[in-house]
Amino acid sequence: METSKVIKYPVSNEKTIKMMESENKLIFVVDRAARKADVKKAVEEAFKVKVIDVNFLNDMKGNKKAYVRLSGDTPAIDIATQLGMM
Repeated sequence: METSKVIKYPVSNEKTIKMMESENKLIFVVDRAARKADVKKAVEEAFKVKVIDVNFLNDMKGNKKAYVRLSGDTPAIDIATQLGMM
């Protein structure tokens, strides 16, 4: 899958901000056909960071959310600031 089509948009709410601070995770809505390897590659290429883990959640609205945990040397807050979430 093309890396430009994997990530649709970041999720920004109170829960995601708390996860950024405590667990160093970012949450993105991704394409329904995306796999963990696709999301990992897309995030690493887009933001020049190292991804440790990717988990998915399919919500009731039909969206697929990717919970992306970043390495300790790159704070998720910095990436959120680049995205304009903070």
